[in-house]
Amino acid sequence: MTSVLDGVRVLDFGRFIAGPWCAAMLADLGAEVIRIEKVDGGEDRDIYPVSEHDGAGALFLHCNRGKRGMTLNPLKPEGRKIQEKLIATADIVMANMPPPALKQLGLDYETLKSIKSDIILTTATAFGAAGPYAERVGLDSVAQAMCGNMYLSGDGDHPVKSYSPWVDYGTASNAAFGTLAALIHRNNTGAGQEVQGALLATALTVTNSALIEQKVLHSDRVATGNRGQMAAPSDTFETSDGRIFVTSAGQLHFERWVDLMREDGGDEDHWLTDPRFKDDISRGENAVEISGRMQNWCTRRTTAEALEKLAAARIPAASVFSPQETLNDAHVMESGMLTQSDYPGVPGAMPLASTPVRMSATPGEIRHRAPQLGEHTDQVLRELGYGADEIAVLRERRVV
Repeated sequence: MTSVLDGVRVLDFGRFIAGPWCAAMLADLGAEVIRIEKVDGGEDRDIYPVSEHDGAGALFLHCNRGKRGMTLNPLKPEGRKIQEKLIATADIVMANMPPPALKQLGLDYETLKSIKSDIILTTATAFGAAGPYAERVGLDSVAQAMCGNMYLSGDGDHPVKSYSPWVDYGTASNAAFGTLAALIHRNNTGAGQEVQGALLATALTVTNSALIEQKVLHSDRVATGNRGQMAAPSDTFETSDGRIFVTSAGQLHFERWVDLMREDGGDEDHWLTDPRFKDDISRGENAVEISGRMQNWCTRRTTAEALEKLAAARIPAASVFSPQETLNDAHVMESGMLTQSDYPGVPGAMPLASTPVRMSATPGEIRHRAPQLGEHTDQVLRELGYGADEIAVLRERRVV
């Protein structure tokens, strides 16, 4: 089957998540991606180490599946020459680093364009290219802090960031979206361009509704833990043997919930007649009472019993899983959302996230595992015309 990005070559100079995950999604869609690391390995190679063979980490194995890997020092003249030869063969260069670092490494757009006029440069920075913070460095958690997300999470006195780096992954997705649009533009016009993603831009997009409300209504919301503020019930609840999360949106969900509460035999009509619960926003503002009623219902049921009744009532709910419970879940195992993959030194198969969007005609897939450090260096150099003796000298001089 022909993949949608067959014939597209990507040079991935990325690090950590925003750049590498963008390139990994392009690899899933058929692009040839070459991951280029420092001679001794990138700083993201051993995060959450899981390989007994080379200490490779879970983050690297996830974000760099489907790529070939080579090492290179572009700060040495011979390394810069190799880099320029690679650029001349590429369609896309991915580099999530600040503009000064791009310039130092010869990866800024003007330099790339002088080598290959239709090149596409995809970058991801912390704060974008304009504004007083443009030259600052930052990571996912910095953007979470600045966009209001941390302030509106937690319990009000203790802002809490998300454990998972959603800003990084969101920025990678935005960068992939922009890169595909740039490819379409190049196919139509023959012209390349620079695609710029930014962590703060992603974070502000996700919290935009809260920012709009604040500007217009000066609502000054504060965190309420897991209890939602835009509808109810929407909270974490203790069952007799675990925890579940229940959420709702709209009048239909709420009426279904009221019918479910009626199963206990009490008078529940006030939920539908009291003006405090007339719509989602009113219910969100008075959610403590609704959550209390739901907690009373959950306390007298097991997790399995509660979820069965909620599912029958068509009310969204799920168990609050630990990572191991996630791996054990029947739907997670059978849905195809995880792909089993191996890596040297990792006992058993690893559950790599499958391509997160499904397409009927041109599906993405994980084509092979992440590369070991410099695994394909010789292969790539031979493709550029270097002989065995030349490669040996380059290794001796730590150019590769």
